Amino acid sequence: MSIVYQERLAETPFAQTVARIYAEQEGCSLIPADGHGYLYTTTLNGKTSISVGGPITKAISLPHSAGAESIGIRLGMGTFIPQLPIDRLVNGVITLPEAGSKSFWLNGSAWQFPDHDNADTFIDRLERDGALVRDPVIQSALHGEASDLSLRTVQRHFLRATGISHIALRQIQRAQRAALLLQQGMTILDTVFEAGYFDQPHLTRSLSLLVGQTPAQIMRRVEHT
Repeated sequence: MSIVYQERLAETPFAQTVARIYAEQEGCSLIPADGHGYLYTTTLNGKTSISVGGPITKAISLPHSAGAESIGIRLGMGTFIPQLPIDRLVNGVITLPEAGSKSFWLNGSAWQFPDHDNADTFIDRLERDGALVRDPVIQSALHGEASDLSLRTVQRHFLRATGISHIALRQIQRAQRAALLLQQGMTILDTVFEAGYFDQPHLTRSLSLLVGQTPAQIMRRVEHT
């Protein structure tokens, strides 16, 4: 295995997980579609940088260099950095400017690079400073809570906070659930029913695009793990 990956749940409501990643050798990792935004630092050859990434709308292959160490913070749904253009973050990244060897610029201030242990405190400080915000409409809509907002207004909130539509996010989440069911040993036909797909070809097309693997490939990978 070329990647060592350790993940924990975040302790702040503005993030979901914090991961420590180490690339033992050069290669590529398959990254499935994901509706969340990300902050991640990368240290290579003694130099550290920090980048912001937005939702990924299809599975991609991401290259990594041998010896690269990263801290990945998966932001909570609807949490974003308003100073950055969301349209450039969808399927893309923006590397923030350096303020020094151990710091970077954001929202007119210099911030020290976070590490695995202080990532939660770092995210909370960004929120208090206004450099990071969370749109409560997103969580309400995802939980199906009643709202007096029109569908068009809710859609505007999704596009402003995530850069993708509510429908696109639902498709990504459905594919994630289907992949998890297959990994847990559910049959393909049962997964079609449980995840709400029309038929097996519909499931296969969705997972191939959003997860980067067919249902059969996911099942075979689990068998050989």
